[in-house]
Amino acid sequence: MPMYDYACGRCGEFAALVPLARWRDPAACPKCGEPSGRIVGGAPAISALSSAVNRARAANERSAHEPRSSRSGHGMNCGCCSGGGKAGKTRTAPDGAKSFAGARPWMISH
Repeated sequence: MPMYDYACGRCGEFAALVPLARWRDPAACPKCGEPSGRIVGGAPAISALSSAVNRARAANERSAHEPRSSRSGHGMNCGCCSGGGKAGKTRTAPDGAKSFAGARPWMISH
């Protein structure tokens, strides 16, 4: 059950565990019993999230205004910037079939 914030006219704000199906219904004040309407009280508990989620959220906040490319240059296997061709793992058979040294045999190449 989620916890919602409510405001009593006499006693002030309180929090109550309410079933999800009854989120719109007023809750009884624990002090005086008066039906009280739901309010949007405090901010969400972001500090209660895991450290991995906090790191991901911080990275998203940093890149919101200036997205950064994770690639340098023109991308993977760019011939103009790489400073010469590297020996690839692609092997071509005399009949034109390609195979990849050290690659998983069940993967489809492109």
